Amino acid sequence: MWNKLNKSMMVCQFSFGLSFYGVMAILTRFFLEDLKYSEADTMMVVGAFSAIGPLFAIAGGFIADKFLGAFRSLTIAYFVFALGYAMLILGASLINIPMSLAGIALASYARGLASPSYPSLFKRTFKTKEDFENGFPVNYSVNNVGALLGQYLFPLFVLTIGFNGGFALSCVMGALAFSILFFSKKSFTEVGAQIDSEPVSTKNWAYFGILSVLMIALVFFMFSNMNVGKNIVYTIGAGALLYFIGLMFKTDKANRYKMGTILIMIVLTTAFFVYYGQMMTSMNIVSINTMRGDLFGFIPIAPEAAMSMNPLWCMVAGPVITYIFSFLEERNINLTTATRVACSFVLTAIAFAILTYAVKTIGTDIIIRPEVFLVIHFFQAFAEVIVGSMVVAFILSVTPKHIENFSVSFFSVAIALSGIVGAVFSTAISVEKGQKVTQEIVQNIYGDYFGTLTIWAVIMVAVALGSSVMIKKMLEASKEA
Repeated sequence: MWNKLNKSMMVCQFSFGLSFYGVMAILTRFFLEDLKYSEADTMMVVGAFSAIGPLFAIAGGFIADKFLGAFRSLTIAYFVFALGYAMLILGASLINIPMSLAGIALASYARGLASPSYPSLFKRTFKTKEDFENGFPVNYSVNNVGALLGQYLFPLFVLTIGFNGGFALSCVMGALAFSILFFSKKSFTEVGAQIDSEPVSTKNWAYFGILSVLMIALVFFMFSNMNVGKNIVYTIGAGALLYFIGLMFKTDKANRYKMGTILIMIVLTTAFFVYYGQMMTSMNIVSINTMRGDLFGFIPIAPEAAMSMNPLWCMVAGPVITYIFSFLEERNINLTTATRVACSFVLTAIAFAILTYAVKTIGTDIIIRPEVFLVIHFFQAFAEVIVGSMVVAFILSVTPKHIENFSVSFFSVAIALSGIVGAVFSTAISVEKGQKVTQEIVQNIYGDYFGTLTIWAVIMVAVALGSSVMIKKMLEASKEA
């Protein structure tokens, strides 16, 4: 199942996880302390940083399908990652807001370019569909090894090498991933789609260049003006939805049913990633304001590094989930993807119920131990791995081949919309700059917010189970058609 190509791609995935999530781990303090942003504005920017990249996977999928192919798109993406982190180095060194925003704009664009290209190219490095579906969760865990190290170590690195030192490390990792793909071009083009091995016309390079400049400029504007930016995200998301529906009406009846199941899965995914997005926004603010002490009394951990517990458990969850579902399938117990998503919402409800209890019962010292966050992230990480790996595999299994990359990018649209929606929701717990966080604020404002999210997670369990029945019927109708 494993070979040199998919192993080298997982090295690139590790580099992405370390660099991108390492930057994300220190971005909140960077904007709060060095750039003097308020809590609400910081949560919007960090939420947008986690969301806008997946949103522009729409354009990334279009570029891969029509202009460059998946391999070239992915190679260029890693180069742009390195360039964006280099801009962040300058922004941190000069305490320059426009330069810092330009850096995260470039990184967001690169993520959008890479998101739809990676799965489709990775899939082609396996001999069979079953090998890919079993290997993709492992790849997800490799990404989370990098994310774990980045989110845990970067906040500690900042204490000695500063924010610019952390950004420099990310720049090196981006350059490494670019080099691996660049020097393996021949091997990847041999297994890639036909467009990967064909030369790119001057016209297509020009279209790509113009589209890229416009996208980067738009992302920079969105980060500079988040009130307008969030509306742009909603507009682009709605446009992608309408475009996808338009494609449904242009295809045959069998594919129409299949594409309809993708729409249902996208709705469920969007709802789930509203919860995932809390890790970078509201949960991060809570940990910065309340988490104190060493993990288990001897493992040092910075408050903003609490999110590193997520990839720690994701790293474990990938192989475990692969084993569990393979074990069930061997015994002819085949859970639909939507049913698996329902299981994810069960785990999410448990995670947010624990968080609600922790903030509602917080003492006068306003301290929550790191072990509490470790348990919360255990449940949420297993839920994330199920949705993050299984939904993409489902989309690839039912989508028409000529819109494969766009369909994968539609999954990223769900992540983008949920990231912005989640960031907007999370501003409900923000306090004014300089205001002291008290026991009353934690118990009432934080507690009510996470309590509401817990109730909605329970409701989504029922919604996902109902969707499972509907999707099964639609796929049967597709076979008949």
